[in-house]
Amino acid sequence: MACLNALTPAIFSRGGGILEGDDPQCAYAQINKYNAWLTIHRNKRVSIAARRFLSTDILGESEKIDYPAAKIGEDANSLQSRSYREPAQGSGVDDGKTPLLDAVKECAQQDAASFHFPGHRRGLGAPSQMVEMVGTSAFVHDLPELPELDNLFSAEGVIDEAQRKASTLFGADATFFLINGSTCGIQASVMATCRPGDYLILPRNCHLSATSAMVLSGALPKYVLPMYDSRWGIAHGVSPQEIEKAIEQVRKDGRRVGAVLVVSPTYFGVCSSIERISEVCRSHEVALIVDEAHGAHFKFHPDLPLSALEQGADIAVQSTHKVLGSLTQSSMLHIRGPRVTHEAVAKCLQMVQSTSPSYLLLSSLDAARAQMSEEAGAHPRLKKALDHAVKARERLKAIPSLFVLDNEAVTLGSGISCQLDPLRLTVGLWGLSIDGYEADDILRLEYGVISELPASQTITFVVSIGTCERDIDRLVESLAAVAARFTHSDVICDSDPQQEELLSNSQLPLPSSLALSPRDAFFCRTVTVDSAFSVGKICAELICPYPPGIPVITPGEVITEDALSYLKDVVRRRHSISGASDPSLATIQICQL
Repeated sequence: MACLNALTPAIFSRGGGILEGDDPQCAYAQINKYNAWLTIHRNKRVSIAARRFLSTDILGESEKIDYPAAKIGEDANSLQSRSYREPAQGSGVDDGKTPLLDAVKECAQQDAASFHFPGHRRGLGAPSQMVEMVGTSAFVHDLPELPELDNLFSAEGVIDEAQRKASTLFGADATFFLINGSTCGIQASVMATCRPGDYLILPRNCHLSATSAMVLSGALPKYVLPMYDSRWGIAHGVSPQEIEKAIEQVRKDGRRVGAVLVVSPTYFGVCSSIERISEVCRSHEVALIVDEAHGAHFKFHPDLPLSALEQGADIAVQSTHKVLGSLTQSSMLHIRGPRVTHEAVAKCLQMVQSTSPSYLLLSSLDAARAQMSEEAGAHPRLKKALDHAVKARERLKAIPSLFVLDNEAVTLGSGISCQLDPLRLTVGLWGLSIDGYEADDILRLEYGVISELPASQTITFVVSIGTCERDIDRLVESLAAVAARFTHSDVICDSDPQQEELLSNSQLPLPSSLALSPRDAFFCRTVTVDSAFSVGKICAELICPYPPGIPVITPGEVITEDALSYLKDVVRRRHSISGASDPSLATIQICQL
């Protein structure tokens, strides 16, 4: 350990930058040997410059790692993000180890006098009510960014190792752990690809995070209408032809397309043809971002649709917690290919993620990755979940007054078929005398069965790796009982005629003109007016009827007579309106210029 004499106080105090004269070739030491050194010297926050000496003197010249060369004046964050250019090393076979989770466990076991955040001091000061609910273990492992636990925004230790393992397993060039959910992943992806004034091509039924991303980035929306099923009142995916037409329209006007954003799968499990959309984007040299929040499990069983990365997406944002086993709010962002720079994404993530990340969330991502690496190909937990879903679907189809969404019912028009995630069970209820919200209340309060998404004429259930056979039995038996109680006395048809009339393509109003960017509309002063006097004004709200879940007016768009009439009709039919400050639409918020 002769090198310790060389680590003068000046080295430790000069920060994370690489200074002139430093050897740029070895900025990091091997993770496990470096952590062993930190175990002895854990009170020292070592700069990248100091770690250069460690990797040379502790490991020796023969063991130095060929990490990207540091540039003179480059700081730690920039060097970290550049390191993502190198794909994870190794054979691609995951060893199932959990470097981040193990480090958190090791730190939690220390007999330490802690004078750092959080204030509960490893559970000693935790609220008794919370301890009674979750026990002390959650608090003991609720640790801050200690030296041996790495830094989320400058990962070069156990977080870096965990993210590299995830990138190998999911087939990415780089993976970032997210602790603010997929929302921050979508925001960072748009910010990294779109400059102010660039156009973001996206379907109108995108998640709210897409709107907030345009507010943050200054991007302008070029909306494409998703195909939707009037029989089910559900918006599906987008067609490659619509995406290409939108790109060509923007460029014809002399404007730049920053990126294309597609939601696949949708909340109901419907997948767009990402492979064909990626071919369109590649031919126009435009980055493709896929909001794959509901599809983190696709990679792990051949009976599931292909993942977005496997079909050519540049960025895929996945909610690892939705069907896989990480904690709620934990997600991953995967990058593949050269069109999106890893540095830009890393920089943008620092703006939308907490600087006090939860190591419970981070380590749950590490553990979820290890869990899915247990077996290559058809993962046994997913196989069991698929078996449960298939049996549930068959049994539900046998109930006369219920209808179940399946692959045969899903199409994107023009002969474009698309896949359906078999783990999503969407049940049509138009054969009953109650709507989806009433059915949801009855299932929850009387039968203890809790759905994922009730709607006016449908109710959606999610089967996951944690679903058991007893849950499937309860679901089917309770729905059969509800159907027996509330079946229409009239002749049951295979769709809701009123809903079909409302949702027919000719009745959906065309998107109106964009008068302000989402960013300008967000920061504009607003005033509430009687909706009768709102026509011709600039809307300050996102007004979305459900069904079909497609916003009719978005912030910055001009309110038209057709749009207002359609929305009033939705309200009269007692369908729900989301996003409006006044769901009755007696009043609307407009921008005051």
